[in-house]
Amino acid sequence: MNRLLYLENCVSTQDEIINLINEDETTAVFTFNQTKGRGQYGNKWEVIPNENLAYSIAVIRNKISISGVCLNYYTAIIVRDFLDNMTNVSACIKWPNDIILNGKKVCGMLIEKTKKNGNDYFIIGIGINILQKDFSNLPKAGSILSVTGVNIDLMTFIQDFHTYFISRIMNIPDEEKILEQYNLHLFKRDTISVFQKNKVRQNGIVKNADNAGYLWIDLENEGLQKFFHKEIEMLY
Repeated sequence: MNRLLYLENCVSTQDEIINLINEDETTAVFTFNQTKGRGQYGNKWEVIPNENLAYSIAVIRNKISISGVCLNYYTAIIVRDFLDNMTNVSACIKWPNDIILNGKKVCGMLIEKTKKNGNDYFIIGIGINILQKDFSNLPKAGSILSVTGVNIDLMTFIQDFHTYFISRIMNIPDEEKILEQYNLHLFKRDTISVFQKNKVRQNGIVKNADNAGYLWIDLENEGLQKFFHKEIEMLY
């Protein structure tokens, strides 16, 4: 069993869901009006009211048979596949878990751990830009509407997305398959890009992500190296 709860507004779906967890059911919450959403590594994820989606789902830890790194990768794969199928526009995963449509970031994710009533949970938070048009202050960002021209009913979107997400998260493949699929759709893989490391720019080629969470990049000045999040920036 699973339940999907609508919040007319909230500070953060990641925080709200903790009080709503039911150990007998998989619980998810969503809103189109989140005032202080959180992104990876302390970044803020803000939602313009009635244009974008904030969604969080609590999954009990003992139902997840893979590592936290691979759960992060698999979550990105699920969202990528959904958006790719829905829009008919090729979607990519920008390491570690942003979803890119036509070169624009339309989705970000955050996975946290919590404990309630003696049970350990993963709280998977997903923010998707759906109808927003103005990204004048965020030149690398976009929405499904701004990038593809597809105008979507928000309630229809969340119902379809939740059904799809549940079906995939309850049928997790092995880690080798996850890593293969993740790298298959990795943004800018095997393409020359510009990176910034320690305030110095140089060309490099993304080679692959590994099961420890590192991204391997072949830099023109330093050769093949691995990086964790925030240790290097792709300038694209």
